[in-house]
Amino acid sequence: MPKVIRLFVHAVEALNRVVGRFAMYLIFAILGVLLYSSISKTFFLPAAWTLESAQFLMVAYFLLGGAYSMQLDAHVRMDLFYSRWSPRTRAVMDILTIGFLIFYLVFLLYGGISSTQYALEYNETSYSAWSPPMAPIKIIMCIGIALMLLQAIATLFKDIAAARGESL
Repeated sequence: MPKVIRLFVHAVEALNRVVGRFAMYLIFAILGVLLYSSISKTFFLPAAWTLESAQFLMVAYFLLGGAYSMQLDAHVRMDLFYSRWSPRTRAVMDILTIGFLIFYLVFLLYGGISSTQYALEYNETSYSAWSPPMAPIKIIMCIGIALMLLQAIATLFKDIAAARGESL
C-alpha cells in the first residue's frame, strides 16, 4: 500500500484511539448525573436537567466511542459463516459490506450537518421543561459520525491490504 494510505490509516486510528478513550470516561459523568438525580429526587426538589443531561452524555458516549469500537473490531457481528472463511475471503466480504457502511455514513453525516445548521440558525432547543440548546449535541453527533466515516475508510484500506495478502 502507498505510504500516504499508511499514514492516513495510522493518523485516523491514533485520533480515534484518543477520542475513544476519552469517551470511555463519559460513563462516569453519566453515573454522577444519575446519582445526583436519584439523591435530589429522594431528598430535595428534583432537578429538571438531570435526565436530559444523562441522555446527552450517553449520546456523546455512544457516538464518540463508535469509531474506536470499530477500530478494535468490537462491534457485534453475525457469525454464521464468517469464522469458517479464510482471512482473504473475510477481507473481500468486509470490503463489500464496508462499502454499504460508508454509503450510509455519508448520508447520515449529510443529514447531521443539515440538522446542526438548522439548530445553530434557529437556536433550536429541546421540548422539555429544561429546554437546553440542541446545537452542542448535534455538533458532537456530526463529529462522531465523521470519525466513524474516517475509521470505516481506514478499515476499508486495511481490508484491501488483507485481500491482497499484505498487512497495514
